[in-house]
Amino acid sequence: MLVSAGRYYEAALGALGKFRLNLGALMRAAVFNGPGEKLVSASAAEGWSVGDRVVGIPIVECDDCRALGQCRLGLGMACARAKVIGLNPSAPGAYAEFVKIRASKTLRVPDDLDLKIAALAEPIAVAAHAIRKADPLFGARVLIIGAGPIGLAVLLCAMFAGATSVSVSELDDARGLRAKEFGATHVFNPGKDEVRRAYYKRFGAAPHVVFECVGAKGLLQQAIDCCAPGGSVVVVGVCVHDDVIKPFSAITKELRIQFALGYDTDDFVTALELLGSNRVDSEKLITRVIDMEELPDTFEELRKPNSHAKVLLRPSA
Repeated sequence: MLVSAGRYYEAALGALGKFRLNLGALMRAAVFNGPGEKLVSASAAEGWSVGDRVVGIPIVECDDCRALGQCRLGLGMACARAKVIGLNPSAPGAYAEFVKIRASKTLRVPDDLDLKIAALAEPIAVAAHAIRKADPLFGARVLIIGAGPIGLAVLLCAMFAGATSVSVSELDDARGLRAKEFGATHVFNPGKDEVRRAYYKRFGAAPHVVFECVGAKGLLQQAIDCCAPGGSVVVVGVCVHDDVIKPFSAITKELRIQFALGYDTDDFVTALELLGSNRVDSEKLITRVIDMEELPDTFEELRKPNSHAKVLLRPSA
């Protein structure tokens, strides 16, 4: 099972719109974040057998599209009628002994892929989706704002996509160091340097593509300020608060601003292919493995600022 190093209490108290949760809701994780759980019941007609190792894609289409196995409009998670398992009161998450998922939403874990690595399919899928939403990265200069688990996953995928340089802006020194270990070309600390000026001084030009992977107020404008004329800003971080930007600063650069939400089936397929072929060094994303009795204290720890990336939960000894 996968425990994100984020502030889950915000989700538990209710986010926005279709992602609203009530207190006590069974939250997402486990089988749907890619831990490679084994099937205990399966339909032979769908080509599955009991004991098969799978990754689940946590999107439930509306009644009109469910039989197709995908949104007929191609909207995926962005469809207003779709549900995300563990982020909707009527689609409980996977902190449970058993979870039901449609066969069309399961992907087979390669036999030679460690389940611990398969558990990273979900964050890598988020990164793959963000990369698809960006302009082509081959030969591009890239700046990533935030070196949390998603920022690090985007870093890995951006390097794989052929960016000539992938730099990171991160306040936390421990996370910044981890970004360097992951292969970041350079790490800027916005608490010590004005990132736009520091980036230009280091590279002699601005980044072609900026990924905002934090979701905090003010960072979208920072991404706009940092980006090169004609470049693009991809918003991956989820900011649930009102924010203010200066459109003029984006207009005068003719920037493209693209928002990215979650993932779709193709992104999970890509994630498993990358993980299974060892084309991204993803194991460093795992900063801790815990047992079930450690879970309550770990959630409390993750409610506060921390330097974790991904924490794995071992369901049984």
